[in-house]
Amino acid sequence: MNKHTIEQFEKLKHYSELEEYKGWDPYDGLNSKFLYILPLVYKSRFIRLAWIQAFKRFPFNLRPLLGVDKDYNPKGLGLFLSGYCNLYNIESKEEYLEKINFLVEEILKLQSKGYSGSCWGYNFDWQARAFFQPKYTPTVVASTFIGYALLDAYDIIKDDKLLKVARSICDFILKDLNRTYDDNGNFAFSYSPLDNTQVFNASLLGSRMLARVYRYTKEDILIEEAKKSVQFCINYQQDNGAWAYGTLPFHQWIDNFHTGYNLECINEYMKYSRDYSYKKNIELGLKYYLKTFFTEDGKSKYYNNSLYPIDIHAPAQLIVTLYRLNILQDNKELIDKVLNWTIENMQDEKGYFYYQIKKRFNSKIPYIRWAQSWMFFAMSFYIKEFKNAKR
Repeated sequence: MNKHTIEQFEKLKHYSELEEYKGWDPYDGLNSKFLYILPLVYKSRFIRLAWIQAFKRFPFNLRPLLGVDKDYNPKGLGLFLSGYCNLYNIESKEEYLEKINFLVEEILKLQSKGYSGSCWGYNFDWQARAFFQPKYTPTVVASTFIGYALLDAYDIIKDDKLLKVARSICDFILKDLNRTYDDNGNFAFSYSPLDNTQVFNASLLGSRMLARVYRYTKEDILIEEAKKSVQFCINYQQDNGAWAYGTLPFHQWIDNFHTGYNLECINEYMKYSRDYSYKKNIELGLKYYLKTFFTEDGKSKYYNNSLYPIDIHAPAQLIVTLYRLNILQDNKELIDKVLNWTIENMQDEKGYFYYQIKKRFNSKIPYIRWAQSWMFFAMSFYIKEFKNAKR
């Protein structure tokens, strides 16, 4: 770890704190006040999808012009919370404890109501190709990242309320998410209560959460159901170690950071369950991941067959994946190469990170969840690993 990395992290931290953890998101175009005067247009699935894609793909930020305000994103707050917990575990500063308590309070305020357990969604309506999600519709992705963050905080402040909330998230996963079963009784959790898609990283995030809560409660049902989801997803791993994004015909791409999610989640399941039957799957997937998605000069490829767009989420997830697999030290040369390239090419002088570098133009919009919270989260693991190694 070098001094430059610490300095750049401090710039990111300063920027995020000045913004009070509020900001825009690549997918928040439907928050535009302009759409409120065009209700008939808004009802069109095609127009909603095209509107979001225009905001996401346009190289300049349309949001200030079309009335999209900066806001809290619950998942983004969760990532910041885990990051501050990492910092507190390095050095028990009162500053970090204050941030932990503040973020916990804000996260708990943003829970989605009317479900079997605690859960969270995004702060915008979202039209995907497979389904439409109204604002704050809870998802397994947002809820489990937040659940992990609340457990990180619980390990520090020992507030039993946080453990109860984390256990409640398991009720949301087990009771509110839809399931798609295979012939052997294994299944995939849906992305949300409103769809029936089989997205591997989403289902595995559910398994990861169940397994971590099992560490505290020792409820067999949590591990039993987690294993069925893991096995379902393992059955779709390809011979070379890769996974497509999901099972639907238009989910057949293979990308960088969702592969990292899959490896991390399966490994976390093994860690907490003590069921190591997927060790060879991890080894095969990791070999594919490291060989496929990172170039010799430190660029992070988006797809298995395409460099562009270079997305900030990919280098962030690399750090997290290798930390979770306990091999960050073993891959320090790669990590430093990727992190240095990312800082030099994707961090603004103001401290924030850009969204994407594309073949013909760059998207330098400072998205709070997709870019800032992810790099804050990832770099906190990097700092935690290498500062602790010096002790």
